[in-house]
Amino acid sequence: MKRGLLLAGASLALTSTVVLAQRAPESILPPATQSPAPNPEPAPAPAPSPAPAPAPSPTEGEVVQPLPSRSAPAPVDTSNVSPSDIPSAAELEAMTTSELDELFGLKPRYDIPPGAQRSTEEIGVIGPGEGGFPTGSLARQPGSIVQAALAASQGPVISRWGHILLRRALASRLNAPAGMSDVDFAALRATTLNSMGEHAAARALVQDIDAANYNGALVNAALGAYLGTADIVGACPVVRLDGVSGEGLQWSMVEAICASFAGEASGAQNDLRRLLNRTETDRIDVLLAQRYAGSAGQGRRAVTIEWDGVEEMNPWRFALANALSIDLPEELSEDLGPYYLKSSALIPALPAVQRLRGADEAAAAGILSAEAMVDLYSQLYAMRANEEQSAGLTTAIRLGDAYTEASAAERLAAIKDVWGGDDTDYGRLVLTAYAAARLTPTADFQSDSGRLIASMLTAGLDRDAMRWADVVDTGSVGWALLALANPAGEEVSDGDFGSFEDDDGSSGKRKSRMLLAGLAGLGRFSSGNIAEYSETLGVDLSAPTAWTRMIDRAAAADNAALVTILAGLGMQGTRWDQMTARHLYHIVAALQQVGLEAEARMIAAEAVARA
Repeated sequence: MKRGLLLAGASLALTSTVVLAQRAPESILPPATQSPAPNPEPAPAPAPSPAPAPAPSPTEGEVVQPLPSRSAPAPVDTSNVSPSDIPSAAELEAMTTSELDELFGLKPRYDIPPGAQRSTEEIGVIGPGEGGFPTGSLARQPGSIVQAALAASQGPVISRWGHILLRRALASRLNAPAGMSDVDFAALRATTLNSMGEHAAARALVQDIDAANYNGALVNAALGAYLGTADIVGACPVVRLDGVSGEGLQWSMVEAICASFAGEASGAQNDLRRLLNRTETDRIDVLLAQRYAGSAGQGRRAVTIEWDGVEEMNPWRFALANALSIDLPEELSEDLGPYYLKSSALIPALPAVQRLRGADEAAAAGILSAEAMVDLYSQLYAMRANEEQSAGLTTAIRLGDAYTEASAAERLAAIKDVWGGDDTDYGRLVLTAYAAARLTPTADFQSDSGRLIASMLTAGLDRDAMRWADVVDTGSVGWALLALANPAGEEVSDGDFGSFEDDDGSSGKRKSRMLLAGLAGLGRFSSGNIAEYSETLGVDLSAPTAWTRMIDRAAAADNAALVTILAGLGMQGTRWDQMTARHLYHIVAALQQVGLEAEARMIAAEAVARA
């Protein structure tokens, strides 16, 4: 079996320690590794100040509003300023608006009153009462473990349900792990969300932090989130703040755009003209920035966007073109990668027909829910009278038929039309989840029962799927999915598994391997049967690695958040053939142990459906 999954977290040291007392957390790291509490020198007592003269008492019944104090401004110290430090007229002319603001101290400062400032102790957007993880889940865990796991999780998660679970953990209101600052922890989470294609979630996370608390890592994560959602102006409260600075062409363009939207349109356009004269290879980027900045107030001006000579796409070009409703040239739009497809599915400024292309990939990844997919196609369906005939419109019409046709056979035919001829298009199964759940189980649909059940499970409709238990044949794919998704947790017999293994036509019997790993992780297969079929299928579920030891110890500590982060690390990849049965077994078993049994069942069933 090809073992393509490269465990990015193999660098986690085996000596890293997981705190085992989750209910009453206490670090058990050796005393030598813990920083002693600081013992600052006592501050000298302040000299007593003379008592102020008593103010005259107001007349009885009279309310007097005290006048604000008016202290004289501190004198400017010019003793160390030499004539050479003063910019010349030419140098002033060459400065950008942002540089001039910094030189003369005109940049806006953070002025939120202390009582209105938000704490950084619990950064996140999902509270424990809203489905989020407990706030203190990681508070006593060594920051090195969490940092290493998230730093290595810089790519897509191959499991849809694994993606959904990891997103929930990263967006939860959490305290930072031991030894890590709250802002650094938030920056790391936002960066991971961006790498998963969850730009909207990352944007919500960074917006939960006051701008004055941003550091360089959080600014970079925020810019990635705003670009991914084509919300350039959203970054302006941070970009224009005094004390925040960056470098490079893109940063200069963002500064100019923000200056334009702040009422400094003329200066911003001058800055962009200077940038345009300084670059040759990135002229299209500056032109897009000029068009975007020109849309603010009285800075409007004609800017011609020409894509001649542009041979590749980048996030900046993609975000601004979408924000400006500028069509991409065909040679660039045909070869868009997963980043751009997923991003386009989430940009509300785009018409529904343009979002459809990336919607299937976003749904398969776990970014879009089944409900969101139906809503998206419903928008196209509602405008069908004014839309030209297209593949997307045909799909939207047939999806409507899947709900409204008179007979069950006609509704199933419509569902199959939505699926199309590509059995690997998992996003279409997400789209038809609720339509499939409306079908009444019958032996007439037995040949399609496997895909119908898989479709329902993409939305977690396990109880609807279980209605097909008396229809599916033992040993079929539908039977295997129900054996894993069954909330009742019934054990599978040797003979039933053998029937599935005998009929398994997948490459290298990958479906059988995933079924074995899932059943073993859920505790639904006897140890004797696990040993027998492990030898038959050539898998070793218990072979230890640094990652398996870490996730097993996190499960023993009953730390669901840490298990989720490590599970996301174990599911890094772009194709399902990179997923091994051993990784699936440890992920499912760990999730089951910490109380995430529903997610464990869905991940196991998804593995069989997509193997």
